Amino acid sequence: MDITEIKVFPVNEEKLKAYITIVLDDCFVVRDLKIIAGVSGLFVAMPSKKRKDGTFKDIAHPLNQSTRATFEQKILEAYLVEIKRIGGQATQSAAEAESADS
Repeated sequence: MDITEIKVFPVNEEKLKAYITIVLDDCFVVRDLKIIAGVSGLFVAMPSKKRKDGTFKDIAHPLNQSTRATFEQKILEAYLVEIKRIGGQATQSAAEAESADS
């Protein structure tokens, strides 16, 4: 399975840096991945849903570490290219980025 397209939607938030949409094998789309600035640097958060108890549960995610690492590397590369392209500054709020991907 290959990521055949990555769309990056940078946002102006403290920890949330971008929303990501990926296309797998030109036939399956996954929306609402997030680039998060964590204690150890940037990481990719999978799409998740808030549960009744207030915790979050991934609704789509890689089943093994190798696939997760490959996805994260490609997604972070695409994010850094987009940030460089726009001059290092996100111009949208999180709400604007979410609506742009609809």
